[in-house]
Amino acid sequence: MHPRHWISVTPAGLYCAPGDFHIDPMRRVARALVTHGHSDHARPGNAHVLATAPTLSIMRERLGTAAGGTMQPAAYGERIEIGGVTVEFAPAGHVLGSAQIRLTYKGARIVVSGDYKRRPDPTCPPFEPLACDVFVTEATFGLPVFRHPPVEAEIARLLASLTRHPARTHLVGVYSLGKCQRVIAELRRAGYDRPIYLHAAHAGLCDVYAAHGVELGELRPLAGAGDLAGALVLCPPSSFADGWSKQMRDPVLAGASGWNRVRQRALQGGLELPLIVSDHADWDELLETFADVAAPEIWVTHGREEALVHEARKRGFDARALNMVGFEEEGS
Repeated sequence: MHPRHWISVTPAGLYCAPGDFHIDPMRRVARALVTHGHSDHARPGNAHVLATAPTLSIMRERLGTAAGGTMQPAAYGERIEIGGVTVEFAPAGHVLGSAQIRLTYKGARIVVSGDYKRRPDPTCPPFEPLACDVFVTEATFGLPVFRHPPVEAEIARLLASLTRHPARTHLVGVYSLGKCQRVIAELRRAGYDRPIYLHAAHAGLCDVYAAHGVELGELRPLAGAGDLAGALVLCPPSSFADGWSKQMRDPVLAGASGWNRVRQRALQGGLELPLIVSDHADWDELLETFADVAAPEIWVTHGREEALVHEARKRGFDARALNMVGFEEEGS
């Protein structure tokens, strides 16, 4: 039975009728399967939540008691039966705990990828292509302009700036979940062993990563740090407008995001050092994934749907846009 007969888009999100559950629901539902912990996919108030153990930990850190009524962990590769539907979680390579979810029902298989990237990341297992009949993909960077440079080159630019400006504090705007921890891990891998200072908004999730075995080295709280000349500080991008950052003398304002590929966007953010570091697949990697998965049918949930659907059709896939709303592309 083709998935179109048992998977549908509802006001609450993607719904599996035979299993009576939603995937990454946008409204409160009785049963939610959650691909990862970003706030546009992991929303509060669901009665029952099924996700990987790290994602559940992230949800508890971010949402507290509103994370879900009952929280059920799923291991990668584990098969769980729900209403005749076989559910499997597999690594998505996006952030810690991120997962694709493969559903098998009456011989048909659909993979809901959530958000994903194809590049190695020291903080999470790599994306694993899954055989399926329908592949449900994001399209956050689904335009040809988005081709991410090697992360090693961007980290090298940051380290070069630290060397070039030894007396200036470097403020790096990063999202709290995924980007923050990845930038730290990449810095450590490149040999940076000095303490890294964290805005309070980032500390809790770094603790979650550490609890799940991700080594981040010495991290110190920004509050009460004293003289930060020459130091490296990770903070929310929005905090550049806060009083504490404006009190610093001649800081280097940097930011790590896939959107920095768009020069005008980086300039609008007032960045002296825009770093192109993304936790999503770029244009080439999206198309590479379609070939790797080899599903005859592609459904696109959110992002730059039209261009990606057009290109997928040119390459022989039966592609269509689901035109889903409510995904804000946190952590891009």
